[in-house]
Amino acid sequence: MTNTLLLYVTDAAASARFYTTLLGRQPVEASPSFALFILPSGLALGLWSKEGVQPAPVTAGGGSELGFKVEDGAAVDAAYADWLAKGATMALPPTELDFGRSFVALDPDGHRLRVYAVAEEQ
Repeated sequence: MTNTLLLYVTDAAASARFYTTLLGRQPVEASPSFALFILPSGLALGLWSKEGVQPAPVTAGGGSELGFKVEDGAAVDAAYADWLAKGATMALPPTELDFGRSFVALDPDGHRLRVYAVAEEQ
């Protein structure tokens, strides 16, 4: 059994292109209304056109976050530079927070993507 996180998107093809660029990997499944990526952790990330979701979603992007844990603060900074160069919109630059170092990017629908390193592991 594979665990899947689904994000409801406005344009599945545009979102698939964004995540392909950002993650450096192709979707394992793609159609006009859906794309599926397998992340390094084994978690599946589905991008589903919100027009076809039943029941219809009642929230928009930005109400939660998808977290990407990295090994240390230097890896946070490196990921930030990489994602920025790939055109990601940034909501928060690398910042020291109470749990460790983190930044937040936004996908085309405003879904928050947090890259972080826990302070104890730095």
